[in-house]
Amino acid sequence: MITVEFLGPIQKPVLSMEASSLHDVARMLKEDAQMGEWIESCAVAVNDTLVSSLDTLLKDGDRVSLLPPVCGG
Repeated sequence: MITVEFLGPIQKPVLSMEASSLHDVARMLKEDAQMGEWIESCAVAVNDTLVSSLDTLLKDGDRVSLLPPVCGG
């Protein structure tokens, strides 16, 4: 079981799910219409380390964080 947390303006509660890779997480999140707009633009971290590939494997207890783009000065 992994947890998925949504940071910033996404406004979703933390999810727990079974997933073996970020591909699984993305597939499940795309089923939610609200998440569809965020999936393509968010940075993703696994256990506080940014990752760039959906091929990233996950193990029980991992925490996936979705970090939406921000702007400011």
